Amino acid sequence: MKVTRHQSRRKHSSHRRKSGSFIVRKWRKLSFGRRIVWCSGSTVAVILAMTLIMLGIRWVQYRAAVQQAQQRQEQFSTRYDFNPGEIFSDEEFFDSSSMTASSVQRFLNARNSACQGSSCLKNYRQDTTDIAADSLCKAFKGGKSQSAATIIDGVARSCGINQKVLITLLQKEQQLVSSTKPTAWQYKSAMGLSCPDDASCDPKYAGFFKQVYGSAKRFKYYLAHASEYSYHAGQLNYIAFSPTASCGGTKVFIENKATALLYIYTPYQPNAAALKAVVGEGDSCSSYGNRNFSYIYKHWFPVTAAKR
Repeated sequence: MKVTRHQSRRKHSSHRRKSGSFIVRKWRKLSFGRRIVWCSGSTVAVILAMTLIMLGIRWVQYRAAVQQAQQRQEQFSTRYDFNPGEIFSDEEFFDSSSMTASSVQRFLNARNSACQGSSCLKNYRQDTTDIAADSLCKAFKGGKSQSAATIIDGVARSCGINQKVLITLLQKEQQLVSSTKPTAWQYKSAMGLSCPDDASCDPKYAGFFKQVYGSAKRFKYYLAHASEYSYHAGQLNYIAFSPTASCGGTKVFIENKATALLYIYTPYQPNAAALKAVVGEGDSCSSYGNRNFSYIYKHWFPVTAAKR
């Protein structure tokens, strides 16, 4: 017998009613406890599905933010030769065999040949003490009247930090390498370690040897305790332009560990005004620490920097 559309719809409708009545009958047969379990399971499934959807949306948004940050960083690298996401390479930062004590001495002699007298970094000497090895640095062998070059090289090899990095920090923080008349304060706060601009240095870190050794070891401490700090490699990090909060900042995708360590040590990035000024002054919101580190290193060690 031919079935009309109307009859067909009635059959489907009847089927849905039977299906619905079956579910109702099953529901009525369930105990109160089983009803709660059934509802809970359905609720959990819905929540999980919604959570996965939200996580997917957030991941897409995060990747878009990363790409935007990386594009900005590439523009800065092309325009100013400064990439806020990769100030320095890991390979270079931790290369403690890049120089010897003799080559450090030759570099200091050549860089500041005009300086005369025992206060010059190239002529500076200091008694140092033995320091036992620990989880961060190998043992350091102290001695009487050690030269600045010997201290720099010994510390670099002890803590696994590039000699060139330590030399660059000495210049960035207190201009000790180029100064023709360095003061006692410049040696006391040589690396700027635990020496606030508006207060005296922590006695534990005051003095040339303690500053150089302390800063090298501090980098290794940062590396071993990365989770305790605000800047992390392989992630987007908000980095301010200066200590003045109203100056703002931007999200930076930090590409490697060395760059993260430099931001922990000096927690600001240069703004466009600071980068346009090259080595001069920008505006009231400019900071210069990481800009100067990058500039000094690239100009003092151009062959090495070009390999990056």
